[in-house]
Amino acid sequence: MNKHILFTGGGSAGHVTVNTALIPHFEKEGWKVTYIGSEDGIEKEIITDQFPHIPYESISSGKLRRYFSWRNFTDPFRVMKGVLDALTIIRKTKPDIIFSKGGFVSVPVVMAAKLAKVPVAIHESDVTPGLANKLAVPFATKIFTTFPETVETLPKEKALCAGAIIREELFSGDPQEGKRLTGYYEEKPVLLIMGGSLGARKINESVRENLDELLQSFQIVHICGKGNIEEGYKQKGYRQYEFIKGELPHYLAMTDFVISRAGSNSIFEFLALKKPMLLIPLSREASRGDQILNANSFEKHGYAMKLEEEELNPESFIKKVKELTENKEMYISNMKNGEKAYTIQDMYRELSSMSR
Repeated sequence: MNKHILFTGGGSAGHVTVNTALIPHFEKEGWKVTYIGSEDGIEKEIITDQFPHIPYESISSGKLRRYFSWRNFTDPFRVMKGVLDALTIIRKTKPDIIFSKGGFVSVPVVMAAKLAKVPVAIHESDVTPGLANKLAVPFATKIFTTFPETVETLPKEKALCAGAIIREELFSGDPQEGKRLTGYYEEKPVLLIMGGSLGARKINESVRENLDELLQSFQIVHICGKGNIEEGYKQKGYRQYEFIKGELPHYLAMTDFVISRAGSNSIFEFLALKKPMLLIPLSREASRGDQILNANSFEKHGYAMKLEEEELNPESFIKKVKELTENKEMYISNMKNGEKAYTIQDMYRELSSMSR
């Protein structure tokens, strides 16, 4: 009889990426796969688009807020209903193991798994666990971390640093195909700019304010987020995209330098591909500060250069880009000599050994 793994995680693309990297390998090994997510979250769109054959089960979930909102009084009841929803699904599908990538929807699933006595593995991408994963830790069997620093904040008997789980298709990119897609055949290096799944207004503005100077040195691929394309900037060597899906490996293969937010999944992908990067993390005002800690860790290890959003202006931006290009070889050398992360095969072995 085939084994069965149930995946959960959602609320942002980052809470789904690791799952979409692992699912094909488990399917290849003959496992049955089920996904639990919310009814209207981004995870439903991603999973049903990429894996339409996989059963997708929706549950009730409430948002866990660190600020006052009247919904804080009603959402605990939504979480409780989510636990009952998840428990019903778990008892019906009988998974051998549950893998949670975090996000609010995962909390009821992990709690229900404990009640159903199903082993649960959590994966934490950031230096400090998010609120959802903090709540889930007592119910987890094992917690895999991306950053070595994170292990020190978790129960020692449960925590293991596995590094990032990188999608295998990222290594199959063809730089010639990237050049064909963009029409970039000059000898100038390619600069890829990513502001996250929704783009980043301040990064987009800094790029465009410095565009003439940047184009003297680079050919630019600018992933600027949905609704953020500016039609007035149609210049040779500058291509704008709201987002790039299946062809991203080709664009990355031809990329020489990256400017990006500091979401864990993305920056570890750039690290795996040995791309020198300038990280501009989300500010503390716009987040819980996890991207700043991620960027600090990469800067400390010599993998990346950091520029905080509060210090971002046209002058500081162009200065940092120049420093990045001048120190290219140092960053590549540091990335090559860094600690090796778990492969998807390693993670598969770990999870298989945990299954009941």
